Amino acid sequence: MKNKATIAIVILVAMTILPCFVTTTRADPSIIIYSYELSPEVFMPGDRGTLKLTIKNAESTNTISQTSGSSTVTVRTDTVGARIDDILIRADSDSNGKRVKATLAYDDVGYLAPLASFDITFEIVAEQAIKEGLYFPLVEIDIFSYTDVSFPIPVRVSNESIDLVSTSVPSKISESGSTQITFTAINNRDSTLTDIRVTPQTTEGIEFTPESVFVESIDSDSSEDVSFSVQPTEEGIKNLTFDISYKNGNNIHSLSVNETIEIIDTLDVGSLFTNIPRSIKKGDSARITLEVYNAKTETISGVMVTPISETTILPSQYFIGSMDPDDVFSASFDIYTDNLEYGNNTIDFEVSFKQGNEYYKTPTIGTTFTVGTAQGSNYQSSSSTSSEMQQPDILGLCLPVIVVIVIVIVVFILWKWKKQRSAP
Repeated sequence: MKNKATIAIVILVAMTILPCFVTTTRADPSIIIYSYELSPEVFMPGDRGTLKLTIKNAESTNTISQTSGSSTVTVRTDTVGARIDDILIRADSDSNGKRVKATLAYDDVGYLAPLASFDITFEIVAEQAIKEGLYFPLVEIDIFSYTDVSFPIPVRVSNESIDLVSTSVPSKISESGSTQITFTAINNRDSTLTDIRVTPQTTEGIEFTPESVFVESIDSDSSEDVSFSVQPTEEGIKNLTFDISYKNGNNIHSLSVNETIEIIDTLDVGSLFTNIPRSIKKGDSARITLEVYNAKTETISGVMVTPISETTILPSQYFIGSMDPDDVFSASFDIYTDNLEYGNNTIDFEVSFKQGNEYYKTPTIGTTFTVGTAQGSNYQSSSSTSSEMQQPDILGLCLPVIVVIVIVIVVFILWKWKKQRSAP
């Protein structure tokens, strides 16, 4: 009985003394913002976007150790989780009080086990008229029983936009046919822009094809060309307006640019003669040559030269096909005179072409040539020949007078000579 009492006393003393020699090491959970993602990457004043946070518990285990003297003995190892109460974002502002802020906060988020992570998304707003610059809204995570986490998120605000620069817009275009004009859309921002659409406003006397041009996206510091075919229906100075809409993230922005062009009555597709016969001998043939030019800024197709004349001319049509901008092609025709009358004859030529879905014809150009006799270029018209036949024969009229004068002179000389001989 005495021994049992002694044992009890020893146990009681041990329980009282041992805690003084045992050290417990307990690790805190390592709650971190593992990554974040902003959309859009760069905000414009007035933009709304999203901030997605990946929050992780980087601590894997909690080790309980016992230290006695100079040695440490591991008693047990367990996991360390954390209960997250709140997550919020504190706004950052410019000198005028305009803020980059979140529109909501999260309460009673829940328990986060070791090595586990979760995503959480906030709506971020860059208020209207906020100044350009870099802002740092602060993410705060309230952890129950442990140290809270604060982490600044950099958010850039920029007024840079998209430019629409005219790269091929002539100041004057022809009323005939259509003319292609080209703009270059340039993304000046540090982030990608999407859903870019360029739309010409309705302009009296002008038809645009297509009605608008859509570009899916343009990366930062990149560009994309957009083109329209302009079909005038009247002459005059026209003020053209083009609207550009685009998205920065899910935010729609728009702007307009203006261009002025003059519609004039001139040919940008046509032809000119390079070889014209002036006189052709009856029954012979001669060659006439034209050059067809495309002074437009776009390709035309189905180009054809057609002679308009009562004479026999081969080929009856000259097909060129497609012509790129500034192309020039020669077309030659042989004229046959068998069925033509003597004298002056005319021949005209017409150029037709296709541009887009429309067909066009240019005004005709013409020339005159003469069909003559076997002497060819010595041929003279009947009117001029009759005129020459009606001219008086001056030599024939003067010859009798000359004969009389000569006889008189001879008689006078003989008389003078006889008189000199008969004198004493």
